Amino acid sequence: MAKTLFDKIWEQHVVESIADGVDVLYIDRQLIHEVTSPQAFDGLRRRGVEVFRPQQVTATPDHNTPTLNQHLPIREEASRKAVEALRKNCKDNNITIFDLNTEYNGIVHIVGPELGLTRPGMTIICGDSHTATHGAFGCIAFGVGTSEVEMALATQCLLQSKPRQMRITLNGKLQPGVSAKDAILYIIARLGVSGGTGCFVEYAGEAFRSMSMEGRMTVCNMSIEMGARGGLIAPDETTFSYVKGRLYAPRGEEWNEMLSRWKTLFTDSNASFDKEYTFDAKDIKPYITYGTNPGMGMGIDEAIPSDEINVKALEYMGFRPGERLLGKPVSYVFIGSCTNGRIEDFRAAAQIIKGRKKADGVFAYLVPGSKLVERQVREEGLAAIFEEAGFTFRQPGCSACLAMNEDKVPAGEYCASTSNRNFEGRQGAGARTLLVSPLTAAAAAVTGKITDPRDLM
Repeated sequence: MAKTLFDKIWEQHVVESIADGVDVLYIDRQLIHEVTSPQAFDGLRRRGVEVFRPQQVTATPDHNTPTLNQHLPIREEASRKAVEALRKNCKDNNITIFDLNTEYNGIVHIVGPELGLTRPGMTIICGDSHTATHGAFGCIAFGVGTSEVEMALATQCLLQSKPRQMRITLNGKLQPGVSAKDAILYIIARLGVSGGTGCFVEYAGEAFRSMSMEGRMTVCNMSIEMGARGGLIAPDETTFSYVKGRLYAPRGEEWNEMLSRWKTLFTDSNASFDKEYTFDAKDIKPYITYGTNPGMGMGIDEAIPSDEINVKALEYMGFRPGERLLGKPVSYVFIGSCTNGRIEDFRAAAQIIKGRKKADGVFAYLVPGSKLVERQVREEGLAAIFEEAGFTFRQPGCSACLAMNEDKVPAGEYCASTSNRNFEGRQGAGARTLLVSPLTAAAAAVTGKITDPRDLM
């Protein structure tokens, strides 16, 4: 019987099938951070239960961490206590933690891949919806709630109903100036924020195969924004080359054995999906959102749909149907997050920023996704380009993506942001978020307004 990539991985991890279509699913890797894990550890303590396999759990503080002066104590009390609780829980349970001021700290969904903890064919969970990122490696990776964090800590398993499956095929290649972020914003705008509800999405076609691992991670990261449980891409030579040689990657004979197994991870030619969609890459332009969910997006040179009926969203954003955003002034720019905080994202931004100056009146958060990215940005001379242009290149963390630390956008201000969500108040109470690619964010930073990045390339 023909099987999808998802079928193959799922079936390899089913410990037991129980009534009503629920499976006991084995979890290869659990990632934790300071926001959704403290309650889970409290639950274990109340029940007198130990962490079952601590060697398969990895922690890093990221959501509440400051992005300046990380060598100093965290000033905000709630954030400080959350990070301290993570440290204590990891110490008490013998869990590896990549703490602040260590060389491997960073956003959990950037740290896992760059250290080789994320590998093809794995099941990966985290108390964070953007765990879907790891699906770029051909993994079943998804976010869970705190009770499931606790369950997995105690048993290394979860009770799960197998989701439906969707395939999205993107034919052709993306045009110059159009990125993976634009591609996924385009898809979400076409399908809507509920288009993938109840499904796991496999991304297929030449456009996705042509993407780097960084681009694939951006696409899978935002699967959740169209309501999907997660997204994945079949591993190939691009995947294998990325994983090979990383800190926790297999070596020697183990590498050869794993590689042979990974090469079997693909969807059979006659496998079927519950839903299928096909798009053409040539139709995609640089994209921008105009509303308060990621599905409210359009080509950067287009007008807000005149039939837009989400009055509340447009009132919040201060826009009207038929309005164009090109030339719209912005006062904040954010380049970073688990969506676009990798080295390629900063290389892209540097293409636009090099030889230019930050626009007057623009405040920018340029935040690497990890210490390794921070180091690489400096070693490649990109930080010098940013600083010469008048930007402050900050330290790793989730930062202004969700404003759980001090990095916030003030009420009423517009922010061109490379993050993943533009909900009301996501970047600060009353903040107005325009989701864009790193190229478009950089263009806004140097012009002080929404600008088609292709005009500056």
